[in-house]
Amino acid sequence: MILSGLEIKKHLGKEIIIEPYDDKYLNPNSYNLRLNNELLVYDEDILDMKKPNKTKKLIIPEEGLVLEPGKLYLGRTMEYTKTDKYVPMLEGRSSIGRLGLFIHVTAGFGDVGFSGYWTLEIHCIQPIRIYAGVEICQIYYHSIEGEYEKYCSGKYQNNTGIQPSLLYKDFEKK
Repeated sequence: MILSGLEIKKHLGKEIIIEPYDDKYLNPNSYNLRLNNELLVYDEDILDMKKPNKTKKLIIPEEGLVLEPGKLYLGRTMEYTKTDKYVPMLEGRSSIGRLGLFIHVTAGFGDVGFSGYWTLEIHCIQPIRIYAGVEICQIYYHSIEGEYEKYCSGKYQNNTGIQPSLLYKDFEKK
């Protein structure tokens, strides 16, 4: 079951943390999250799953930044979120999608217990100018049935910035 906006608000400060929070971003069954002013792009022609890949930081200036099709940009939300007892999910806003801008490739699903900023996997259909602070996506929450263990991965939990892929760490365990 998806929580209503009023139910999200009811659980703020307890099982749901959104910081900073502002009522104007609350929707009937979600909360809009905003784009931070930094992006990362991979600085290599071929990415390798078994090693850290070099990245380069871009700052979105006040006049905006034009994104190019066929390129992956990693961004993050301005808001820090934390959940317990609910599964957080992230989707792009319809107004963003109607401009051909995608905010995630596959990582729209969160784990119960996740704590941190959401890294966005941004790509576009055609060139588009983006701006820091834009309401770029929405978070919504599902209830979870049965007993569960909270998310506690060391890879992305409690992050403070944009997280490039840390998949290479999975190979180190083997």
